[in-house]
Amino acid sequence: MTPGTDERPQMSVEEFEELDRRAPETVTLEFLDGRVSVKHGPIDVEDFEELARMAPETVTLELINGKLEVKPVPDQLHGAIVMWLLRQCMQQRPELALYPEQGLRVPTYRQGRVKADGALAPVDHFIGQEGEWASPDGVLMTVEVTSHDRDTDRRDRQEKPRAYAYVGIPVYLLIDRDNDTIVVYSSPENGVYQNRRRYHYGSTIRIPAPVAITLETEKLKDYAD
Repeated sequence: MTPGTDERPQMSVEEFEELDRRAPETVTLEFLDGRVSVKHGPIDVEDFEELARMAPETVTLELINGKLEVKPVPDQLHGAIVMWLLRQCMQQRPELALYPEQGLRVPTYRQGRVKADGALAPVDHFIGQEGEWASPDGVLMTVEVTSHDRDTDRRDRQEKPRAYAYVGIPVYLLIDRDNDTIVVYSSPENGVYQNRRRYHYGSTIRIPAPVAITLETEKLKDYAD
C-alpha cells in the first residue's frame, strides 16, 4: 500500500454531529471529507480539553501544532502489534511499563495534546498526575503504529517526530504498516531527532539507551496487512 493513500474517512457524519452538539459554546466546528476542524482558526488548550472530554467514545481527539486532529480507531492488527511490543518491553525491562493510549502534553509551536499509541516509562510513573494529559518528563520512548488513513503520513511520520523530539523524549519508535518497517528515532537535539534508522520486519533491532531493549521482529510478519 502506498503511504497515506487510503481514503477511508476519519470520522463519520453521525460522529461529527454528536461531537458538534457536545462542543463548548466557544468552539464552532466544520466537517469536510471526513475531517473535522475549528471554523475560526486554532483552538485554545482549555477549549480543546473540554471538547476532548465531551467527545463520543468512538472519537479520540488530539491537538498537534494548534490543529485539531482525529486519531483513527485502532483495528485488531494495530492492537495486536501494541500488545506484542508491550510484552517485549516488560519481559526485558520489568521495572518499566508501556502505557497504551497515553495522553501527553507536547507543546510545540502552540500547546499540544497528543495520544501516543504507547508511552514507555517506569511502573506507576503517571500516578498522581491530574487529568488525562500527563507531562512527558520521564517518558523514555513513545510508540506510534500507523493506521490506514489519509493523514498518517503527516501525523505519524512528520508531526509527531517533531513534537516528541521537541519535549526531549529520548526514543520515538514508529511501526509503519504501510511498508512493513520499523523506524527508530533517537538523540533528540534542538527539537529534532539526530538519528533515524529504518528496519524491515524480521530484523533484530537494538533500541538505544535509556530504553536498551532488543526487539526480534519476526512476529510482525504475522501482522502484515
